[in-house]
Amino acid sequence: MTQELTQLRQLALSAQRHAYAPYSGFAVGAALVTDKNNTYSGCNVENAAYPLGQCAEASAIGNMILHGDTHIRTIVIVSPNEDFCYPCGGCRQKIAEFAGPDTQVVMVTQQGDIERTTIAALLPHSFSKQTMAG
Repeated sequence: MTQELTQLRQLALSAQRHAYAPYSGFAVGAALVTDKNNTYSGCNVENAAYPLGQCAEASAIGNMILHGDTHIRTIVIVSPNEDFCYPCGGCRQKIAEFAGPDTQVVMVTQQGDIERTTIAALLPHSFSKQTMAG
């Protein structure tokens, strides 16, 4: 694991400890690095009105936007168990909004196993600014 991925994994694990997941018990952490080498993290936040929760990836992206960054270079998602936690469809679209097709999406299990892919592989036909431009 590269130094950057190690740092992002640690940030995601730290964020995961703050997850608010009383309904599912499925605490997720995410951390990302931007093209300006700034890092941001987030955790999932559930809600009694279940569909109104927020995923860890969305929290990290919101944190990034709050601080004025707009381009994700790599995002790491830490699972609460030994399965890889791939981003949901909504988070794939959110990541794609602030990423190039080669942006790395890295899933890490609690044991430290790693699965790497790109946002283009996860969401090959995203709805984009180009789509809206016609």
